Amino acid sequence: MPMTAVCPAGHTSQSDDYCDVCGMPIAAAGTTAEAAAPPPPADVPTQAPQTEQPGRTCPNCGTPNVADALFCEACGYDFTTDTMPRPTAPPTSPDQEVSPGPDQSDQPTAADASGTFEWVAEVWIDPAWYEAQESPDPLPSAGLPAIVPLRAASILVGRTSTSRNIHPEVDCDPDSGVSRRQCQLTTDGQRWWVEDLESANGTFVGSATGALPEDPIPIGVKHELKADDRVYVGAWTRLVIRPATDEEKTAG
Repeated sequence: MPMTAVCPAGHTSQSDDYCDVCGMPIAAAGTTAEAAAPPPPADVPTQAPQTEQPGRTCPNCGTPNVADALFCEACGYDFTTDTMPRPTAPPTSPDQEVSPGPDQSDQPTAADASGTFEWVAEVWIDPAWYEAQESPDPLPSAGLPAIVPLRAASILVGRTSTSRNIHPEVDCDPDSGVSRRQCQLTTDGQRWWVEDLESANGTFVGSATGALPEDPIPIGVKHELKADDRVYVGAWTRLVIRPATDEEKTAG
């Protein structure tokens, strides 16, 4: 039986190229029919279930952390460098820890909640240190030391810079040999440390009874100060950290 075609107008035609009745192209009907026919339903891919990434355990304290953690949430261990973060205060060994009690009330601290202080810094102009530095700046008149109360556990030593918002607690102006951020003093209430902050001319520590120091302390390393130690910075500045006297506490 010969095949018949249907034109776009619905006529039956024996010819499969043009309609025998109206002359319309038979191919348009096929195209129209194909365009009108809805596409077959595509298979909707099933989303693969997400697998939970395994966490990471801190090698320092054993605390579980999320897989993409940069630091341990318990101890601060740095997963990116596999090191502990730099401590903000010097550690205290167990044999140096004491339980608070009535007999500890007179132990010196940097300052209490009322703002009083237990320590001061004596800021001297030292002619001997000036001579050793061979500075071209003229030496100011060396008089009595300036007494600076130390009211915090962390003290910046340097020179003021309003434009850079640097306001050190121990201001060593006008000694231009002192950096804006020269060094940092820190305390646990009984001991003091000094740390050089990448100063231009270095931070030196020497004994009161010995010769002037010739080598600066390492940059970025906290150096514990002994009772008779002196800190030398700049062209002529010498610092001594000591407990405040009762008169200084009253005056301060």
